[in-house]
Amino acid sequence: MNIDGIENGIVLDHIKAGRSMLVYRYLGLGKLQSQVALIQNCSSGKMGRKDIVKISETIDLDLDVLGYIDPGITVNYIRDGKLVRKENLEPPETLENVLKCRNPRCITSTEQELPHIFQISNREKRMYRCIYCDTVVKRKEFDLLPG
Repeated sequence: MNIDGIENGIVLDHIKAGRSMLVYRYLGLGKLQSQVALIQNCSSGKMGRKDIVKISETIDLDLDVLGYIDPGITVNYIRDGKLVRKENLEPPETLENVLKCRNPRCITSTEQELPHIFQISNREKRMYRCIYCDTVVKRKEFDLLPG
C-alpha cells in the first residue's frame, strides 16, 4: 500500500498499533474540514506495528491527551512538504478535563462546572491522582472524558 506524504499539516507517528481511533476521537478530528488519514497496523522496524495519523492542516493539538493516550507519539509539523518541527511526547504532569474521577463522593460528581484535574503520582506506571479527593486512576483504566 502506498500512502502519500502531506504538503502542509501534522503527522502523528509512532502511535501504538490500535490506538489511532482513540487519538482521532479525543482530538475531535472528525469535526475538521481538512483531510485526515488514519493508517493502522503498518510495519515498523522499531515498534513492529504502529499507527499513523496524517492531518492536512496545522491545528492546535491537545498534547496532554496525546501524552496520556500514548507518550511514545511523535508529533511532526510539515510545511511545504518538509519537516519543520518535531515533538516527542511524555506523560504530562497535570491533566485537566482529560480524565474523569470515578469516586462518587468526589466534588466533581456534584459540581459539574469544576474542571477535572489530575496530577501524576507515579511516572513509571503512569498513574494519576485526583487533586480533589486523591483517587488514583491507573493508565489501563482509560477513564477519559468523552471526546
